[in-house]
Amino acid sequence: MTEKTIEFDGIEPVIIFGPYDSSLKKIREAFPDIRINARGAKITISGEEPDLTATENIFREMIFLADQHGEVLENDVNALVSLALSPASRPSTAHAGDRDVIVETKDYVVKAKTDGQRRMVAEARTNDIVFAIGPAGTGKTYTAVAIAVAAWKAKTIKRIVLARPAVEAGESLGFLPGDLAQKIDPYLRPLYDALQDMLTAEKLKFLTERRVIEIVPLAYMRGRTLNNAFIILDEAQNASSKQMMMCLTRLGVNSKAIITGDITQVDLPKEMESGLLNARNILQDIKGISFVFLDKSDVVRHRLVKDIIDAYEHHEEKYRHGKAKEKEL
Repeated sequence: MTEKTIEFDGIEPVIIFGPYDSSLKKIREAFPDIRINARGAKITISGEEPDLTATENIFREMIFLADQHGEVLENDVNALVSLALSPASRPSTAHAGDRDVIVETKDYVVKAKTDGQRRMVAEARTNDIVFAIGPAGTGKTYTAVAIAVAAWKAKTIKRIVLARPAVEAGESLGFLPGDLAQKIDPYLRPLYDALQDMLTAEKLKFLTERRVIEIVPLAYMRGRTLNNAFIILDEAQNASSKQMMMCLTRLGVNSKAIITGDITQVDLPKEMESGLLNARNILQDIKGISFVFLDKSDVVRHRLVKDIIDAYEHHEEKYRHGKAKEKEL
């Protein structure tokens, strides 16, 4: 039998235990084999795995909610208990020895599939800021989200903030139907898609409602300081230099960031320099910042994607060669 102690100084015990210990009773009923001793701002739990870890996670999530919002609602406790009892939350050791595993879900395991993705994972472990630069289909966004979810599950960070610049790629934002939230939703959809593969719909809904996970347009990051957070800036080639600096300076205590982008798909006006290109030139020599460059060998989408990238690269090379000849004449 294992024993663990959880402390929550600075939070009123009634917020965690509930009126007349109602929250404690609910957790005890859900995990009858776990002994829970609550006194003052200290909780001692003892029992066997996996129920012991599940119970500990519930209390730590409640403490986080109390710290962030000053309250833990009855619905919060119900959701946390329900999630802890679900099969998706139970630890699995089936792939424990596989170094390529980033995060494990109920339905499948998210792995680093290419050398470029493995470099992303390795660099994120040892650096606070990682730039992942490469063409479409190399899994930059998906891998970054998996790394962030894994960090949250390991409790090394407390929140995940995912941002994208809402830059129009040949289409007019103003002509899209709906209000502002509906207009920007298509820009943020790839981030939702990745998260939905790694978290149950119920858990994702709960975490977004409690702002543990935020998915926002880049402009909404201004003026914030993000502590204990994992920040992902996706499609960073469409951020201006000022926006890039603004985003990178949001990092607070115990925070990390992954910046992803494709320098061949810049949708900014011609007179505006890409913040991603600018950052590559300015930040390469700073300790704690790493650059990972992916290429067509890292493509994990449809087999034709590599051929498409090859064709465009060949076309660009011919175009540059033709321009060079024109100058000679």
